[in-house]
Amino acid sequence: MILTTTDTIAGKRIVRTLGLVRGTSVRGRHLGSDLIAHFRNAVGGEITEYTKMMAETREQALDRMTEDAEELGANAVVGVKFATSEMMPGAAEFLAYGTAVVIEDLP
Repeated sequence: MILTTTDTIAGKRIVRTLGLVRGTSVRGRHLGSDLIAHFRNAVGGEITEYTKMMAETREQALDRMTEDAEELGANAVVGVKFATSEMMPGAAEFLAYGTAVVIEDLP
């Protein structure tokens, strides 16, 4: 499965557009990570606990979007975009979405 933020893929042509696909994941902060993050915030620098949590959440959303595309028979997703939103204090949603397509090599 090819995933791309562009609307085209070099060396390929889109032969069928299957529609919108999406994947989402909602994660809440962990009390232990929050305590460590508050200490890191006080001294400055990257808050690696949150970086890791968001990376895992992003990958899960991408995996779910890919599964959605595969169910439609796609072999690529173009125009991939990401969005985040706070669902409630301490919990955030990560959304991945794009257009499922069938591609083939250019002659």
